[in-house]
Amino acid sequence: MRFTEEDVRRVARLSRLALEPKEIEGFQQDLSQILDLAQKLQAIDTTNVEPLAHPGSSSVFLRADLVTETDQREAFQAVAPEVDRGLYLVPRVVE
Repeated sequence: MRFTEEDVRRVARLSRLALEPKEIEGFQQDLSQILDLAQKLQAIDTTNVEPLAHPGSSSVFLRADLVTETDQREAFQAVAPEVDRGLYLVPRVVE
């Protein structure tokens, strides 16, 4: 589908975009390509394709839950300004 200059001006107005006259031709091409792609997607036969609730729901790849780093809590808390029973103490910011 080919967008006319008037189509682009109307879409720009509805989108609250201020287009320069030299930008209109670029938008004509871009919008036409988007609609051409949508038409190609509509032409694909999906009669035997099961709908998905989410595109990532067909299979989930989980990694093993393994410890990959050593415990450095003591080293980190040694340089902290204030620590109490393994917790970092910070100044109160909300009264």
